[in-house]
Amino acid sequence: MTLNFPAPASQTFARAEPLTSYALLIGPFKNGAVPSKLIEGALQQTAWSLQAKDLTTLQILAPLRDQLVTSGYDVVFECETFSCGGFDFRFASDIAAEPAMHIDLGDYRYLAAMRVGPDGPSHLALFVSRSSSFGFVQVTEVGAAKAVAIPLVAAVAPVIEGPVPDNDTSPLAEGFARQGSVPLDDLIFASGAADLAPGEYASLEGLAAYLRANPTARVALVGHTDASGNLAGNIALSKQRAESVRDWMIESYSIPADQISAEGVGYLAPRDSNLTEQGLTRNRRVEVMLLVNP
Repeated sequence: MTLNFPAPASQTFARAEPLTSYALLIGPFKNGAVPSKLIEGALQQTAWSLQAKDLTTLQILAPLRDQLVTSGYDVVFECETFSCGGFDFRFASDIAAEPAMHIDLGDYRYLAAMRVGPDGPSHLALFVSRSSSFGFVQVTEVGAAKAVAIPLVAAVAPVIEGPVPDNDTSPLAEGFARQGSVPLDDLIFASGAADLAPGEYASLEGLAAYLRANPTARVALVGHTDASGNLAGNIALSKQRAESVRDWMIESYSIPADQISAEGVGYLAPRDSNLTEQGLTRNRRVEVMLLVNP
């Protein structure tokens, strides 16, 4: 069988194992856990970037789901962002690292399906999300005698063009190459405040230099808070902090607005304990994530 995407697509990630065990998610996050089914077989996992700026995640998922059902798959479980379990479901999932696969914590969809063929059962999982400019799909198949082939809808240049150039040895470039995102640790935010405190920030100087040297690169500023207050308020505050840094980059360094986006995840991704003052301070931060390699 083949799956056809609803927009031109470029492969950004591939992993294959001839025989492995895999925990297929089959229910939403509840009571501190995500239910899963342990399956065995040959694994093929791919991630794709779609030129789907105007398509919603459901518009991307629906035609793929229809193709699976037509090919004999039964949908075992399907959910969207909040019915899945939001942050907890996403981070219980096996997802290719940024920038190959981008998951918007406020807009993603998941589907698990199964069919029984002459070679035995085949399980397949789809993750769908998007950024402001691209759609993203991850396909994981386990157990099929022949892996699902996903041809490109049209020949397009890949969104991910390879590692950071060898001649760029800046801390930002090295951080992007190693983990996809870098914390801007010298930024100062008071507890509950959205505005960046006045001052000079070496991290923003470095980010401006990187973006000028790589004008095709696109980055997302992701705001984080400590655990004071409720989740909705903290998500709003964290996004406001990221937007404050974005405004700073545009106004102070003349960085093009379309080169930087701003998101917020509140207190959902702490990097330290919220039980100490030091931990609270470390958790109030903005990280920069590389979306498109130069």
